[in-house]
Amino acid sequence: MIPNRLQKGDVLGIIAPSDPVTPKNLEEFNASILLMEKAGYNLKIGKNVFANSTGYGATAKQKAEDLNNMFKDKEVKMVWCAKGGFNSNSLFDLIDYDVIKQNPKILCGYSDTTAIANMIYQKTGLVTFSGQTFKGLSACETDYCYKEIIKRFQDASLELGRKNDEFRVIRPGKAEGIMIGGNLSIMSNLITGEYKIDVTDKILFLEEFSLESPPEAVSSYFYRMKQNDVFSKIKGIWLGGYEHESGITLAQVLKDTIGDEYDFPIIQSDNFGHIDPKTVIPVGTKVRIDTEDEVKIKLLEDCVK
Repeated sequence: MIPNRLQKGDVLGIIAPSDPVTPKNLEEFNASILLMEKAGYNLKIGKNVFANSTGYGATAKQKAEDLNNMFKDKEVKMVWCAKGGFNSNSLFDLIDYDVIKQNPKILCGYSDTTAIANMIYQKTGLVTFSGQTFKGLSACETDYCYKEIIKRFQDASLELGRKNDEFRVIRPGKAEGIMIGGNLSIMSNLITGEYKIDVTDKILFLEEFSLESPPEAVSSYFYRMKQNDVFSKIKGIWLGGYEHESGITLAQVLKDTIGDEYDFPIIQSDNFGHIDPKTVIPVGTKVRIDTEDEVKIKLLEDCVK
């Protein structure tokens, strides 16, 4: 199930399922409003975007209410997460998955909202997206992030990244599968329990925030995946940004974890994650990795219509 593409004049619904928008975020938040209004879109702000009922953000019920209401709202064509943060998994049993099935629309965010994007795909089959948060749109050093939003959601482009983005081959090979993923620490928590994600025959895209996860933490996340048989089930991995001061890379830690035990292809690029630039990546769309091809990873089907 894929959502409709955006058209100028559409309403974009802004929610904060992770951390709330705070006074120190207002300059960027308001700048993003002006940017998207200038692009021809209208904005609707969730009533709990600024809520701090718990002292560390809105309650799970408040956040889920905003998400569910945006999907119910016939005017809203895209649900856009304002920022990242923590504990968006608190919404899992409060999300109205039936409402989402009945009202498929674009959902975009990254970092902690990886949890929601993957869970909604898992529960409903709706293709969701990992991409720049609404607040962060105006904070990017270049226009890459903004152009990616327009390219993916308005123009329905199937290009992943830009032609001059560098893709490095970590392990050669070819593979096809449905792509899921996002933030590594979040994904490593979605492989067991009631709300585990099905990784069978999937291609994972993974990135991590180096300021919160040093290499030893990254190692722990990868080992948790290995110990729960993730790597024996998947078809391939696309690694993104991780800029740790030590110079240690995601690829290095992954190779330390899995050695030569698996034969799936692995590629790496610096065009998504907690970095600028940020490619908009669909969760739930079929892709192909071919390390011998000039274009290392390709979308094989539409992600908006």
